[in-house]
Formats: sequence, C-alpha cells, structure tokens
Amino acid sequence: MGSAHFVRSSPHRFAAVQRVTGVLLMVFSSTMLPPLLISLARREGEISAFLAGLLITSVAGAATWWPVRKITADLKIRDGFLVVMLFWVVLSTFGAIPFYLCDAGWFSLVDAMFEATSGLTTTGATVASGLDHMPWSILFYRVELHWLGGMGVIVLAVALLPMLGVGGMQLFRAETPGPMKDTKLTPRIASTARALWIIYLTITVSCTLVYWVLGMSFFDALCHAMSTVSTGGFANYDASIGYFDSLPIEIACIAFMLIGATNFTLHFVAWRRRSLLTYLRDTEFRAYLFIVLSFGVLVCVPLWWFGTYEDAGTSIRRGMFQLIAYGTNAGFATADPTPWPVYVPLLIVLSGFMMGCAGSTAAGVKVARLVLFLKQAARELQRLLHPNATIALKFGERSVPDDIVYAVGGFFSVYVGLTILLTFVMIATGLDAVTAFSAVAAAINNEGPGLGSVNSTMAHLTDFGKWVLIITMVAGRLEIFTFLIVFTPAFWRR
Repeated sequence: MGSAHFVRSSPHRFAAVQRVTGVLLMVFSSTMLPPLLISLARREGEISAFLAGLLITSVAGAATWWPVRKITADLKIRDGFLVVMLFWVVLSTFGAIPFYLCDAGWFSLVDAMFEATSGLTTTGATVASGLDHMPWSILFYRVELHWLGGMGVIVLAVALLPMLGVGGMQLFRAETPGPMKDTKLTPRIASTARALWIIYLTITVSCTLVYWVLGMSFFDALCHAMSTVSTGGFANYDASIGYFDSLPIEIACIAFMLIGATNFTLHFVAWRRRSLLTYLRDTEFRAYLFIVLSFGVLVCVPLWWFGTYEDAGTSIRRGMFQLIAYGTNAGFATADPTPWPVYVPLLIVLSGFMMGCAGSTAAGVKVARLVLFLKQAARELQRLLHPNATIALKFGERSVPDDIVYAVGGFFSVYVGLTILLTFVMIATGLDAVTAFSAVAAAINNEGPGLGSVNSTMAHLTDFGKWVLIITMVAGRLEIFTFLIVFTPAFWRR
C-alpha cells in the first residue's frame, strides 16, 4: 500500500514544478546579458563564454517549460520547497557555465560550480585569484550573482512574474530566510515581494553613491555595493576592501553590512512609519546590537592588550571590521584574524552563526532563533524551581506558541549536529580541525572566509572537499530544513 501511495504522487503537481522551474530558468538567463554587454563594450574576449551561457540556459529553460506550458495546477506548500531546492541547484549549475568557459581563473567543473554556488548563496568564498587583473565582465557577473541571491531569486520572480499563475505565497515562504515577523507586509504577495526589492534596490543605490563619493571608481563602487548589501563578500581585488586602505570606506562598509544583516521587514516598517525608533522597539534588533557591541569588546580589547596592533584605534578598526564582516556573513576583509591572540579567531568565526537577523540577506541561525532559544533555557530553569507554574514565553509583546519554541530547539540541534558531522568529513580530506571547522562554518553560514589556509581562497581543497562545501552552502542558504525535507520519504507521499 505504501509503495502504491508513493507511485501515485500527483503528476500535475510535478508538471507545475517543471513549468515554474523552466520559466525561472529562462528569466535567470537574462542575468548573463549585462556582463556580455560589458565584455563587448570593453573588448575583453569573454563574449563567447557569456553568450554560450545565455543561450544554453534560455534553451534549457524553454525546453523544460514548453511540454507543460498549458498545465494550470497550483503549487502546494511542499511544491514551493521543491521548486526552491531545485532552482538553487539548477541556478548554480547553469550559472557556472560562464566561469567554466571563460579564460579567467576556473579550470575545472567543480571550481566553476563552487564559484557560482558561492555567489548565489552569498557565501563569498572563492577558488579564484588574480582578481586585480580579471575582466570587468567576470567581476560584475560574480557580484550580480550575489545581489540576486541576497534577497532571493524566487522572491524576485514572484515580484515580477505574477502572470505565472502559481501560488506565490508557497514560493515566498519556502525562499524567505528565517522566522519572518509578518510574511505579508502588503495585501498581495507580489506587492510584498516588490516592496522588499524596492527597499533592497534603494539601499544598494545609496551604498553605491556613498562608496563613489568616498573615492572608489564608479565600477568599483557599484560592484562592492552589490556585494555589501547582499552580505556576499566578493570583491574586485585579492586584498578585498583592504585594497583601498581607507577608514571612511571601511566605516561605510560596516554600516551597510549591518543594514544588510537587519530584517528587511523592519526596514519596510521603519520606512512606512518614517521613524528610526521602529528599530529600537524591535526585540530582535536590540539583541542584534547587543551581540555586535559585546562581541566587539571581546574582540578589540585582546587585540590592544596583547599588542597585536600598536594602538587602541587600529585595534578597534581592524577588530570591528573583521567581526562584522564575519558576523553578518559578508566576508570582506582588511586583515587575516587567524594569528590573533587567545580565543579571538574562534569567536570571529562563531559570530557568523548568530549575528544575522531573520528576514535579512545574512545566514546563520538568526538572532530571533537565538533569543527564543535563550528564553526557553531560562524558562526551563524557572520550571525547575516552580514545576507547576505556567510560564509564557514572549518575544517582544507577543506570546510564542510552544510548537515554535520546540521547532527552534530542533533547528539548533540539527544545525549544530550537521556542522560537527561536516567538520569531521572535512578533516578526512586532510585539513586540521580548526581549518576544517572554519571551512564548514564559512559554508553553512554563507560566511565566506575561514581561518588559516581557507581564509583568502579555498582553491587548494580537494575536489571532494569542494563538493562537500558546495552542498553545505546550498543547505545553509535554505536554512537546513528546506534542504533536508526534500530528501525525506514523507515529502514524496501524497
């Protein structure tokens, strides 16, 4: 009976998934047009790589969509998870085509896949070098993947393609990261997605102008703004933001990394109310600031105390930039924290697990979940003293149902367990324990750089190690459960 139930899974449902995937793939092919035009205008010689990528992707999308174009079945919630899962895998595969075909710095399929996946998941880890002399078209394409992946290509599609005729809410719920405060900010889901993208675009334009005014060329300003707001981390230079050696640029970068790692629904509400006090009234945002400031003290004081840098000002400058870059999962760098004293390097890596807000472009376990987890721990301590008491758990002014609290606990268990398991897998590839852990943390948190030999590049990893991290980046971007649920037998039953 069970097997028959499994086999009779609705064909219309899979046809709807196929149709949406095909359309979204055709839409994604258009992202290769801007770098193609840049290469054409600058005569860089990468025209064929982007033209081939555009044609192959659009034809594959059309071939996927055409056979099921007339099927009008709606997507169910589980189908939204499947579309999102498939789309990130498919996007990474087709997005790797220009990297694989260009003459810049990716000479194997796994390297091209690694770069594309790292771009779309806004991880920012790279296997390339020689960025200072790389063609503009390639540099722009890398940050374009960041920018699209930052808010989520699925949300973009729901915003611009309501004519798809599918359940947009199912895609939005499956794609939007973290426990959102209010999934629908406006009456219609397409309007909600458009509102988020308008905010995202506005912040990106603002960041571009600030960088430009502070001394970057317009191209550098645009690329680094797209990478900053998406908390991605790809830069135009091997030295990352450190290339500019500019305190004003670093301060601006810190500000926009923090903005990118803040819940975008909070940005929307603050803009609608025209009040910055909206941020300070938010429980998650206050916890976010507390983590940043307290971790900042724990990082900067040892740098000054142990003489890592000559003065307190430089210690604060280097320490806070690296902390926020790792913590917000942006992955930029002005220094390598590996040789820093005592616990500081490990604390820097651990910050990537807990500093991003729900509904932001950052990954990790999210501040909202961390707050709920700590509140639940405190409630359990109270129950030890008062076993018969009924103790409500509140997040801000709202009571949190126990099922959500238990789900958060389950998420933490899976997240930590998977991190430990993958660390052992990476150790088996030949890495030492610290390097292996930092590589897994960099991938599962979409953090970018690790420690030691995986700080600036991951090119030296084995092919198997790179594939492991590719899968880990996708799982982290989809917040583990969205990734794992597709592999459960129950998911495929009616």
